[in-house]
Amino acid sequence: MADSSGIAAYIKEIGRGKDGARALSREQATDLMGRVLDGRVSDLELGAFCLAMRIKGETPTEMAGFLDATHARLQRVPDGGHPTVVLPSYNGARKLPVLTPLLALLLARRGAAVVVHGTATEDRRVTSEAVLAALGHPARPTVGPVAPGEVAFLPTGLLLPGLQRLLDVRRVVGLRNPGHSLVKLMNPCLGSAVVVGSYTHPEYAISMAETFALTGTRALLLRGTEGEPVADARRTPRMEAFVHGVRTEVQPAQDGPLARLPDLPGDIGAEATAEWIASVLDDRLAVPEPIALQVEHILHLQAHEPATP
Repeated sequence: MADSSGIAAYIKEIGRGKDGARALSREQATDLMGRVLDGRVSDLELGAFCLAMRIKGETPTEMAGFLDATHARLQRVPDGGHPTVVLPSYNGARKLPVLTPLLALLLARRGAAVVVHGTATEDRRVTSEAVLAALGHPARPTVGPVAPGEVAFLPTGLLLPGLQRLLDVRRVVGLRNPGHSLVKLMNPCLGSAVVVGSYTHPEYAISMAETFALTGTRALLLRGTEGEPVADARRTPRMEAFVHGVRTEVQPAQDGPLARLPDLPGDIGAEATAEWIASVLDDRLAVPEPIALQVEHILHLQAHEPATP
């Protein structure tokens, strides 16, 4: 469809407005995203693509094609012969402490190899990268093997510079684009992995579930804390597992009033959050029950087919 000079023909199809835009095939979406990631489009075309897709919305088939292009270009974590847990961390802390590092370290303590990948998409939020660095786990400078019991933070720009460029468009136009969905669905590992996907709005729960099923990704999907892939420490969310395209509810949402609120840090800064996480890991504070349940579901999914509660 598109010529070698850019993506104008694709923009013509997806840019006809919410009702007039046409969905792309998986192959077309793969070609389009490949051009974007390879830097073969101008800044003007890139902005037009992001705004057109924002208005139209991505179909699961288009997202599968975008993922095909992304996976073909990622610097991927080598296959170490063991399943890896993948935690995409892109939202950070706005009102609540970012506890994705706690989830990662609890999984590693149980023997899992854990890859956390992300980048700051808003300057005012506290990132998992900052909290992990405060805990003695700085971002890795290269992509390499991750052993069982290890946590590796991999910056998005290290995995794929073109994907970082796509995410950075938000800083200019102020709106999310397909890249923000891509990073929560992609698997940066060559070997077996469990991707922990999270959403904030119900419509993304539907689209992410359909994409996981279409691509056959082994995944756990839940409504995360402020968009992070960690269960809300205050109330257990619904969790669904995906294996070979089959979707299974493994954890129902918690109903009714809370017996008590967990003792979360009032300061959401990186250092204060790291100190609180260290207290949990040292057993001076209890692991919040929703996160403890999430750990068990991830480990079970990593080793077995999902079991209904």
